[in-house]
Amino acid sequence: MKTIDLRNKNNIDAFDKIIHRPAFPPEIEEPVRHILKEVKVNGDSAVCKYAKEFDKADLVPDDFQLTKNEIKKAAFSVPSEKKTAIEIAITNVTEFAKRQLPKNWRFSPRMGVELGEKFMPLKRIGAYIPGGTAPLVSTAVHSIAIAKAAGVSEIVGITPPKKNGFLTPELIYAMSAAGATEIYRIGGVYGIGALAYGTESINKVEKIVGPGNAYVTAAKKAVYGDVAIDMIAGPSEIMIIADNSADHNLIASDILSQAEHGSGDEMAVLITDSEQLSIDVEKSVYKRAEKLSRQDPVSRVLKNGTYSLLVGNMDEAAETVSKLAPEHLEIICRNADAIADKVTASGAIFIGENTPEPVGDFSAGPSHVLPTGGSARYFSGLTAASFIRRTSILKYTKAGLEKEMPTIEKFAEMEGLDAHGSSALARFSSYMEKQ
Repeated sequence: MKTIDLRNKNNIDAFDKIIHRPAFPPEIEEPVRHILKEVKVNGDSAVCKYAKEFDKADLVPDDFQLTKNEIKKAAFSVPSEKKTAIEIAITNVTEFAKRQLPKNWRFSPRMGVELGEKFMPLKRIGAYIPGGTAPLVSTAVHSIAIAKAAGVSEIVGITPPKKNGFLTPELIYAMSAAGATEIYRIGGVYGIGALAYGTESINKVEKIVGPGNAYVTAAKKAVYGDVAIDMIAGPSEIMIIADNSADHNLIASDILSQAEHGSGDEMAVLITDSEQLSIDVEKSVYKRAEKLSRQDPVSRVLKNGTYSLLVGNMDEAAETVSKLAPEHLEIICRNADAIADKVTASGAIFIGENTPEPVGDFSAGPSHVLPTGGSARYFSGLTAASFIRRTSILKYTKAGLEKEMPTIEKFAEMEGLDAHGSSALARFSSYMEKQ
């Protein structure tokens, strides 16, 4: 772990590098755009080409979508205890999502005027489910189940295949149980392109949601405008605010929970006012890391992506983390709720020593699809509202319109838009008589 003492102003430059961490390396944008362009132009043939090149899956277009029989077969092979875990998570996520749903409303602010909002679900969305280094069964729940709760009628789940087009049965079951109406064994940049542009075999979607590696994140950014996206969500990150009342072993365990994700580009940061806690956490991290199965990615993260930031007090810790705007923030200190109130930017906040980040990853209820790379300053995590269209409602009586005519006329005059003023005035005979 790299220790940066923020009490020493000479270390600000090192801190700034953490603040301005990119969601993906800028040099990958050009090859990503090349792949996307080929998918847009060549459709299915490009998907087949890149499925073989990147995923070692020799597919033809008829192989892209899973059949009903394949989905039933996968469900049959999943042990009942795993099904139960998936179903519990679906229930919890769905319950939380339904509380987020906006409701249509109208009110009359002035005589003769009625205003409001109408909310309608998107028709067709695509959910990207990572499956390369680890099949993220939970992501199927934390995206697809929310879309279903929002009322989306066509929910397309895609995930990169293993060699020979294999998908893990648990992932297939989770996607189906959560509400996917179509499941495709495609992924990576070419999968994002297929969702964004459509191919001969895959219909275009209206919005793409879900996390992915750096290439998937760059692809989502590139297709924005051709299709809506949820956010820029790159490699996972966790930051932990803690004081000397915290158990260093718990903090070490939580740091490693994100370091094992697999890309090696994850980030884990401890923010504390206790130098001794920083020392103890570092020792515990390396000791515990030796026992983990995913040694290669963990070692990369420990070398390049773990930090201990020393601050003067917990108020400074809250201010520091607000600048960093992490994906996941744990707060394990005295008066944790009060410190949480002072944090202004974070994808999700986990309060107290008994709320480890993995409860959010798996079963709590709020979606674990969250902004990374500091983008929590301007993006929020996936919610039911992410799948909803909002439309304004305006309704005037003739008397209500007449009362606002002077204002309308003056704005039309200021902006030099004669026809705007005439459009409103045409409703009144006194104006028409002058024509």
